[in-house]
Amino acid sequence: MRIQIAQRADADELLGSNPFALLTGMLLDQQVAMEWAFTGPFTIAERLGGELSPGEIADRDPEEFAALLARKPAVHRYPSSMAKRVQQLAAYLVEHYDGDAAALWRDVPDGKELLRRLNDLPGFGKQKAQIFLALLGKQLGVTPEGWREAAGPYGEQGSHRSVADVVDDESLARVRAAKQAAKQAAKRAAEPG
Repeated sequence: MRIQIAQRADADELLGSNPFALLTGMLLDQQVAMEWAFTGPFTIAERLGGELSPGEIADRDPEEFAALLARKPAVHRYPSSMAKRVQQLAAYLVEHYDGDAAALWRDVPDGKELLRRLNDLPGFGKQKAQIFLALLGKQLGVTPEGWREAAGPYGEQGSHRSVADVVDDESLARVRAAKQAAKQAAKRAAEPG
C-alpha cells in the first residue's frame, strides 16, 4: 500500500520509503495539521540537500538545525522545540538502533514489545506510540502477534480515529470528522451541569 498521509506525492513517497521520515512525521504531528506535520520530513530532507538520516540529523549543530526548520515556510508552528525533539529522536536511533529506524519493528516478537520500543522513543507518549503502531500494522504490514491489542482503539479494523487510517482524501475527511466529534463530546462532558 502506498502512503498518502501528507497528501503530497513527493512527501508521501519519502514517508513510504524512509522509516525515519515516517517516525519524524509522527513526532511532528501535534498542534499542526496532519498534512503539514507529515510533509515536514520532506521539507527537512530538501533543505539538507535530499538526505534524511538519523546520523546526519543527530550530528547537526542544534542552532543551525533549528534555523533550518524555522526558515519560511517553517516546518512546524514551534520550529525550535521541534528541531530539538527531532534531533533527540535521531540521536536515540543512532545510539540504540545504529541509525536504522526500521530496526525498531524488524523481527519484533509481539505487539507489546513493539509498543514498549515506541514508548521509549523521545517525544513519543503512549497515545503517539499506539497510533504509530496502528499505522505500521494497517499500512505497512508490520503485524506481530497482538499488534491490534497493543495499539488499543487505534488498531481496530475499520476505525477512522487517527493518521493510521488515512489512505486517501475520503479517509482523511472521515478521520477529521471523528476527531472533531471526539473534541465536541469531551467539551460537552467537561461543561458543568
